[in-house]
Amino acid sequence: MRIDFDVRVPMRDGPTLSADIYRPDDRGPEGRGSGAAGKFPVILVRTPYNKSTERGNHLTLGRYFAAHGYVYVAMDVRGRGDSDGLFVPYRNEGPDGYDAIEWCAAQSWSSGKVGTIGSSYLGYDQWTAALQQPPHLTTMIVLVTPPDPFVESPTGLQSPTYMSWYHLLLGHTLHNAAAVDWTALYWHLPLATMDEAAGFHAPYWQEIVNHPGINAWWEPLIYQNKFDRVKLPILHISGWYDDEQAGALMNYIGMTKHGAAEEVRKSQKLLMGPWPHAVNSTRKLGAIDFGPTALIDLEGYELRWFDRWLKGAANGIMDEKPVRIFAMGRNQWREETDWPIPGTEYVKYFLSSGGKANSLSGDGQLVTRAPSGVSRTDQYRYDPADPVPFLMEPTYAQVGGPDDYRAVERRDDVLVYTSEAFEQERLICGPVKAHLSAASSAVDTDFMVKLLDVWPNGFAQRLTDGMVRARYREGGDKMSLIEPGKVYEYEVDVWNTCQEFGKGHRVRVEVASSAFPKYDRNQNTGEALGKTANLQVAEQTIYHGAEHVSYVVLPMAPSKN
Repeated sequence: MRIDFDVRVPMRDGPTLSADIYRPDDRGPEGRGSGAAGKFPVILVRTPYNKSTERGNHLTLGRYFAAHGYVYVAMDVRGRGDSDGLFVPYRNEGPDGYDAIEWCAAQSWSSGKVGTIGSSYLGYDQWTAALQQPPHLTTMIVLVTPPDPFVESPTGLQSPTYMSWYHLLLGHTLHNAAAVDWTALYWHLPLATMDEAAGFHAPYWQEIVNHPGINAWWEPLIYQNKFDRVKLPILHISGWYDDEQAGALMNYIGMTKHGAAEEVRKSQKLLMGPWPHAVNSTRKLGAIDFGPTALIDLEGYELRWFDRWLKGAANGIMDEKPVRIFAMGRNQWREETDWPIPGTEYVKYFLSSGGKANSLSGDGQLVTRAPSGVSRTDQYRYDPADPVPFLMEPTYAQVGGPDDYRAVERRDDVLVYTSEAFEQERLICGPVKAHLSAASSAVDTDFMVKLLDVWPNGFAQRLTDGMVRARYREGGDKMSLIEPGKVYEYEVDVWNTCQEFGKGHRVRVEVASSAFPKYDRNQNTGEALGKTANLQVAEQTIYHGAEHVSYVVLPMAPSKN
């Protein structure tokens, strides 16, 4: 392998971006050109995390792919690392990605076929570049890619935890997260001045606060309504405990259902492991060990994908079933023909109680029988000065795992509904949706729903969760406050899971009005989001009678022995 450092790649508007190029060495052992010269397919990764640092593992990946006959190009995005310009998150990645792809295709060492790879932001910048339809982009491997902004942040604003990300990416270098007390900072109000309270200026954060919800300012960042523009084979990868999990699943469905041509729709693959945002990095999260098969030869799988689409290798990868998912609980991989799994039965579990579902000590139940007779309710008091905690690390690095929520469930502002124990194993695997009939004393508030697996010993394992902000109950582009005391119907996307509930395990659903700091606190005032420090207590009522039902829809997938 040879490495060419800091190669300057011109962009259409003048700046040059810096790339390190790892390629098979054609100079021979004496450096006299006696080696095997040739043209190779290119694998491009574009990163805001500085290509020359250990983060991203580009040296290792460069060696790996060069050894298998590829040129690996690691590039700093605009305004980061050694690249020219000003870093404005997300905004330049489409045109810059197009220019970078076409530059790679035109080089003397290139075969003209370019594939891209990368995770998180590096997955998002692949999608925005693909929307530009660069002629030589041949395939993508996108890992833990964020979904559209409002799917990721249904409160209308980004999570307070994003402030640690903006701090990390100040200027051209990476900054030390330990310099800020993030746990204390997340309590700061108003949100608009969080960056000042942390000791730096984040202009893009200000723009976000000034443009809540979904509007024309956000439109250039929305890609999940444009799948017909991406005519590529794509490998979608994520994990059940990835905080961007919905992106990969929605993108797989979008490309297989709405791709412009049949050959595109049939050239998608989905891989979902028992992983956090750092995919394939650990077999254990918290107290849960997912077993020896949880970690796979991911680089080998990615190589097979690139060999098929960039070299035309007849390696059989497209003859395998398109969906490979890890069933937690049983801790086994499953091969499926589609996602959601064909044959899945969607079962309603209704919220029920005698009116005292508050806390783990309450009388909340999950039942499969629809309610009848007089309407019943549960009430709780949501105080944004004392929000329900969401268990997580203090920075944006990982937002939640299979944590035990029994301590949180001791709070009276958490409604707890638990099913009877399963008499045999049941696989809950697929998208989870909730329907809440609710009223509030406030003109705006939040409702959170969490799904858990309760083990026979009481361990309450978080699986997945979701929320709805009342003012955006009809969508991020349709803001309207609510009438205090009026019952509204709320649909909550609780994202996805794949968990086998063992014999004696029970399903649990929590309902609350905060999950802090994963989501910004609804201050219940109805004022402009992020602009004030005013707080108001809300009295919340959840209805679960015949007239106003509340339930969660669980995907009961067919079992495989």
